[in-house]
Amino acid sequence: MAETQDKQDKPDFARGIPSGDLPEGAMVEGTLGEDKVLLLRRDGVVTAIGARCTHLGAPLAKGIVAEGEIRCPWHHARFSLETGEAVGAPAFDPLPCYRADERDGRITVTGRREAAAKSPGKGVKAPGKVVIVGGGAGGHACAEWLARAGHGAAVTLVSDDPDPPYDRTFCSKQYLSGKAPRGKTRLAAEGFYGGDGPRYLSDRVVSIDLGAEEIVTAGGERLAYDALVLATGAAPLRPDVPGFERPNVHTLRSLADADALIAAAGTARSVAVVGASFIGLEVAAAMIAREKAVTVVAPETIPLKTILGEAVGRFVQGLHAEKGVAFRLGRKVTGFDGTALSLDDGSRIEADLVVLGTGVAPRIDLAEAAGLARAGKDEGGGIAVDGHLATSAPGIYAIGDVAAYPDPRSGRRLRVEHWVHAQRQGQHVARVILGETAPFTETPFFWSGHYGTSLRYVGHAGSAEDVRVEGDVAKGDFAVTYREEGRDAALATCKRDRQSLEVEAAWDREAAAG
Repeated sequence: MAETQDKQDKPDFARGIPSGDLPEGAMVEGTLGEDKVLLLRRDGVVTAIGARCTHLGAPLAKGIVAEGEIRCPWHHARFSLETGEAVGAPAFDPLPCYRADERDGRITVTGRREAAAKSPGKGVKAPGKVVIVGGGAGGHACAEWLARAGHGAAVTLVSDDPDPPYDRTFCSKQYLSGKAPRGKTRLAAEGFYGGDGPRYLSDRVVSIDLGAEEIVTAGGERLAYDALVLATGAAPLRPDVPGFERPNVHTLRSLADADALIAAAGTARSVAVVGASFIGLEVAAAMIAREKAVTVVAPETIPLKTILGEAVGRFVQGLHAEKGVAFRLGRKVTGFDGTALSLDDGSRIEADLVVLGTGVAPRIDLAEAAGLARAGKDEGGGIAVDGHLATSAPGIYAIGDVAAYPDPRSGRRLRVEHWVHAQRQGQHVARVILGETAPFTETPFFWSGHYGTSLRYVGHAGSAEDVRVEGDVAKGDFAVTYREEGRDAALATCKRDRQSLEVEAAWDREAAAG
């Protein structure tokens, strides 16, 4: 009924709208038959494209247009207005394009137009043999872009994950909470890996032979490469605490981890989450959705204080407390006997199931054994790469959680553990392999959902000590700017999606200008 009402409230573009209803810079959502269509006017030109983001269906009318692209308000995917192509992750599928006709003071949409996405590989060099190690965000995004450019057959993606590429964000959110089935986690359609597309090899890479320009797998296969992309990701940290080796103590990184946690939650009554990280809190929310008694234990006194600051941290804690999550903050776990956690103040917390949200470490063993340059501890560790995400060895790139890259805005090397950022690094390396010469200048971005309340974070700040607050944090309507060395470094928002997009676009332009 709501969908029908929504459709009735939208103009029928087959009948048309007065030209005055679409002034310069405006966007209007309407319908064409069963399709949701967005009309835009930019520089006097009227464009008609699909109105919903192909990632998770966000209304693009609430986004912004920048540099000839429309940006999604929820997860900041970007689409070309000219072709509909998804030019920036997390969306991969293009928007449909339509014919718009303006005459006699009226605008009508007359049907779909053929606007196949321009091949991003046309007119540039062939990639040779490309081997991608790791099937997470960056690895799949790199393979998908190369395939979109017509070079899928040149790509082999090797992953030690038992599942083909999937959306890891679903592991702690939609899938874990029971809101989405397992099949919805897949990043590519059935058959994408195979045939004329990229080859998918389920195996573990054990070494890189720099001299022969080959990688060696545990199964004994040797794969030659002209370009090698290391997208090995990160592994959960398991603190050295007595009892944390027990079978009812879980970490959450992979889809298989989520499977195991869902199975364990089926018989558990009480769940203890160790660590008030984003992952830890998302697990807590998922377990609340499964009607478990949940307690979060963490050494910090306010969740996420070092990242988001005291006010936003308290706001997030309040969202969880309202849903029934208990917090034991300022406490450390000293042991787990299988039925209860022991804390450093002598108290105990009953728990049938324990989930560790205690951070991750980049998986750099392969790169380290090959002698690739590493970033320093003060740079976040990981593999040192240049502005094109190239490592110290010719033809080898690193992306995602393992890559420590030079950030053009701060002038410092960063290692960023964000899903979308890894995807965009994968897309950038694909373009570099195809001959693009521009450096990587994307602004880091992540989102985090808590019971229907979503936070957006753009940029990167090393601390949350110097902040400027707009709005009312306690009421969940705010924009908090984090400053470093006298400049705006990051922005966290709630219910201010447009502001988040506009700041991100401005910082993208600043970084690209050098």
